[in-house]
Amino acid sequence: MLRRKGKSLRQIKAILGPVGNATLNDALRDEPAPEWTRRPRAKDELRAQARELRGRGMDYEEIVAALGVAKSSVSLWVRDLPVPVRLSYAECRQRSAEGTRRYWAVERPARGALRAAVREVAAAQVGELTDREILIAGAIAYWCEGAKSKPYRRSDRVAFINSDPALIRFFLRFLDATGTARTDLSFRIYIHESADVEAAQRFWLEITAAPPSSFRTPTIKRHNPKTVRKNVGDEYHGCLRVDVCRSADLYRKIEGWAEASMAAGRTANRVRAAELSIPRKSSDTLTGSGPVSWNRSR
Repeated sequence: MLRRKGKSLRQIKAILGPVGNATLNDALRDEPAPEWTRRPRAKDELRAQARELRGRGMDYEEIVAALGVAKSSVSLWVRDLPVPVRLSYAECRQRSAEGTRRYWAVERPARGALRAAVREVAAAQVGELTDREILIAGAIAYWCEGAKSKPYRRSDRVAFINSDPALIRFFLRFLDATGTARTDLSFRIYIHESADVEAAQRFWLEITAAPPSSFRTPTIKRHNPKTVRKNVGDEYHGCLRVDVCRSADLYRKIEGWAEASMAAGRTANRVRAAELSIPRKSSDTLTGSGPVSWNRSR
């Protein structure tokens, strides 16, 4: 009766006299505490929001992400509510795809900005190239992408083919640095039959700034239906081959430049290996003129 009249535990004990807490709690087990004795808690609002979200069908992980609280707290707040109906496989896939789309909508621009920053710093390190540096870089580029003479098939002539317009521009600059006249150059486009050949011709004419008369008849690649090609669309312009007339002497120079450039790598490796090698002479000491000895007396 006292509880129903709105008395608190302290007031009931004062009226009844000495009584144990366990006895009093057992007697009042089914009697709710008066509203005036309930103290507001800091997380009451979060608890109400969690229960509302659970009612909308959200799972624990989604509620945790939405409210920024511990999963254990969410479990205590909503465990008496019915479990939401599980999504179908198709709905789960759709929700996952949507989450991935939202993630990359934010992440892709951030990564793009980071890549651009790294490229800008690297470009600033290179700066303007001298003619010597252009010869070195051009010779290495040719040795990677150009036609090379083989022991079983000697063909000392310069022919370079690539689909990257920036690399084609650099190769033409390299030829200028070697003293090769632009009138000694001829061009040929290699392109699939499904592409726009005339548009590709206009594209490469603009890239090379060469007269149309220096372009030979394009080589058309027949389509293979078994091949799934990725280089399609308006950005596909085929490959451009650059041939240098009477270029046997230039080819031998490129061969020498490339060989000298790659030999520098072998020299650096030998120096590095010598620095890391451990001397074997036990007579060498820390104070002697020879290398340091690593032998220890036991």
